[in-house]
Amino acid sequence: MDSRNKERQIMDELPIKPVNDKQLHFTMVRNFYLADIITLMNGVCGVLSIFASMRFLISYEKKELYVSMVAMPMGLFFDFFDGRVARWRKNSSLLGQELDSLADLVSFGVGPAVFAFSVGMQSILDTVVLTYFVCCGIARLARYNSSVALMPKDQSGKIHHFEGTPIPTSLAIVGMLSYFVINNLYLENLPGQIIKLGSLELHPLVLLYGASGTLMISKTLLIPKP
Repeated sequence: MDSRNKERQIMDELPIKPVNDKQLHFTMVRNFYLADIITLMNGVCGVLSIFASMRFLISYEKKELYVSMVAMPMGLFFDFFDGRVARWRKNSSLLGQELDSLADLVSFGVGPAVFAFSVGMQSILDTVVLTYFVCCGIARLARYNSSVALMPKDQSGKIHHFEGTPIPTSLAIVGMLSYFVINNLYLENLPGQIIKLGSLELHPLVLLYGASGTLMISKTLLIPKP
């Protein structure tokens, strides 16, 4: 009993170190890996593209469309780069995986949809199809995150294939629309005869977004990962 009392006395006499609240600030940011920072740059490019498209709808200055259509491929550069950096540094995390999917959704889902709206696909049916496209992107990325752990991988941790087309494939449509913009074929000059469905209108080019979304959520379409 005497030894226990002495131990307690010694513990009571030890100085109590106060909790430093400053150590709790920005803990998430301090835990970011280099690959996570690069992933965030992908998201930054997507947000810049969206804002540029919105500014075009206010000012109708063509340079805003140029900014929008250049920012999305820049996001693709960061999207390719972050995975390679993660494998090179041999560090990855669940946080990084979630960041990658959210950044992809902004840059290759919402960004291309807003760009399509800004160049002329603005009817009610057009927005329905574009919304469907974005929702397919959400579903496709959610499926990937929930199943990636079970997918076959090589020694470096790289998966062998995608189920459905990857969401960055939407940039193929953006590339086509960019060609139209460069040649002043946008808004009322956007190629394609408007389809009238009663009192509603549909631009035929928006169906490419519908097809892209459908291919993204396909379960049987297997795409080898480069």
